Amino acid sequence: MEKIILNVKTRLETGTFAARKLRAQGIAPAVIYSKNETPVHVSVDQREFIKFLHKHGETAIISLKTEGEKKDAAVIIKEVQYDTIKSRIIHIDFQRIKLDEKIRVHVPIITKGDADAPGVKEGGNLEHILREVEVEGLPTNIPKEIVVDVSNMKIGDAIHIKELVFTGDIVILNDPEQVAVLVKFESEEKAEETIAEEVSTAEPEVIKKGKAEEGEAAAKK
Repeated sequence: MEKIILNVKTRLETGTFAARKLRAQGIAPAVIYSKNETPVHVSVDQREFIKFLHKHGETAIISLKTEGEKKDAAVIIKEVQYDTIKSRIIHIDFQRIKLDEKIRVHVPIITKGDADAPGVKEGGNLEHILREVEVEGLPTNIPKEIVVDVSNMKIGDAIHIKELVFTGDIVILNDPEQVAVLVKFESEEKAEETIAEEVSTAEPEVIKKGKAEEGEAAAKK
């Protein structure tokens, strides 16, 4: 896991009004959590943090440099809350960690060779069943991402969790038999949709037929 520096500032004002005031200034409120310690309220520039995420992702070890503090804090990003309507960050949670203690985090799954896969060239559809996996290990051993080579996948092929290849001494906590990526023939999906539509359309006809038969029986009586 990569280690990088992120600059933050201590914030003395807390609460909803103070947080809104910060966001209006392009600043994201944040909190640093740690075991058996009082949470520390900080803030970070929104643009700088977005650049940080684009470059390093959400799984990097962060050396958090707080203005006025002599010692940096080793943290990971626990949660980022977004306002999708206004396209800004609402709040960030940092979790203080120890480099010699194992942690559990989610690592994204990235595919490569999508266009080269025989199954895709034959009209198949590459489906990402899982976008990330939960892993456990020392912070310095956790990779930024797990790359899956799908360039040789044919229609009907699937890659399971147990088949993922990764660097670092980590353990994936997901079910080993769970499918991460598969190539499915597109016409199969259309066929399933067609069958589902036919069934839903046929059901009312059966009901009408039943009522008609009941009516005929009543007429005979």
